[in-house]
Amino acid sequence: MLRRVHILRVVFCSLALMSAGSSSAEVSVAIHYIKQIVPAPPTLSNLDPIPEDLGLRGAELGLEDNITTGRFLGQTYTLTVTEVAEDADFSAAVRAARAETDLLVLDAPAAQVSAAANLPDMSDALLFNAGAADVSLRSELCHANLLHTIPSYAMTADALMQFFVARRWDEIALVAGDRPEDVAWADTLEASARKFGLKFGARKTWAFDADMRRNAAQEVPLFTQEFGDYDVLLVADAADDFARYVSYNTWRPRPVAGSEGLRSVAWHRVVEQWGAAQLQSRFNALAGRPMLDRDYAAWAALRAIGEAVTRTGAADAKTLRDYMLSDAFELAGFKGRPLTFRAWNGQLRQPIPLVHERALVAQAPLEGFLHQRTELDTLGLDQPESGCAAFAN
Repeated sequence: MLRRVHILRVVFCSLALMSAGSSSAEVSVAIHYIKQIVPAPPTLSNLDPIPEDLGLRGAELGLEDNITTGRFLGQTYTLTVTEVAEDADFSAAVRAARAETDLLVLDAPAAQVSAAANLPDMSDALLFNAGAADVSLRSELCHANLLHTIPSYAMTADALMQFFVARRWDEIALVAGDRPEDVAWADTLEASARKFGLKFGARKTWAFDADMRRNAAQEVPLFTQEFGDYDVLLVADAADDFARYVSYNTWRPRPVAGSEGLRSVAWHRVVEQWGAAQLQSRFNALAGRPMLDRDYAAWAALRAIGEAVTRTGAADAKTLRDYMLSDAFELAGFKGRPLTFRAWNGQLRQPIPLVHERALVAQAPLEGFLHQRTELDTLGLDQPESGCAAFAN
């Protein structure tokens, strides 16, 4: 059964717009946000718990932004939120939502997202993936009815590699956790390093069961000693378990990147340029915490719908999808340049901030990385690299 269902319904009558010489057809836009509750894996530290409302608050802010524009254009927006319990059927929740609307935002692991997109009654719906970064969803497991507002692992890995190339950090060592998501992130980092001509040295699996809060200063130097020399140490720790104990404890004094140190993210509180500080402030007022990656992805999904509705005057999935995948679509994403969707796999193009906990270091794509279409396509799967065939028509 569903853990919790709540509905946000806000209706505005655009009386001011109906003044002399101005008329607009009323458009009702119903959106359903569906979140799979996933139990957090056990970690060594509880200093940074995952917010229970992660993603949801971003969707709510996107709704508010759509309403702000829609009230002057005769548009009414409705957001229904469903949270699916750990042991409940995500596909059943998606089917129930589809009975009410053809615009669905999904925040769930890749397997559930793919299964939802494959449901028979989803072929004429428009789904947004706001939670799964798996590269396969943009490649061999892509779906024509599924667009992605969360950056893929390939995009965030490529952002790091561009920075390494710019800094001439050519020799890389890698430490990866043993969970499946750690391995997937590590494999993507290694593939990205090869793509940019960087050299990968040793790769080791972190399998300690000791309490690193007490033993890091003794264990980590020994663990990293056999790497030899390298320019930067990558850490693949998707659960934020052990990475925090690696920095400043390595045998050689080298920068750390990946899941700790220099990180490539969809969004972070240290992004302040391009009007981002205003977005951060509004989100903070709504949620009482900083905006995180999945918040940004959910916000971007809602705003992409709002932008497409504004430009087309329509609210059906086919019209909105066609417009979003066209050259006419642009979304102001507070990242310094317009965001657009890749027509070959549905991924939202977007700059990737490179940050540490207290400052923005750089934003990819970095200067000098060129592309015949847009420099944003130097991040993640370019059209020749993508194994996605669903968007061919």
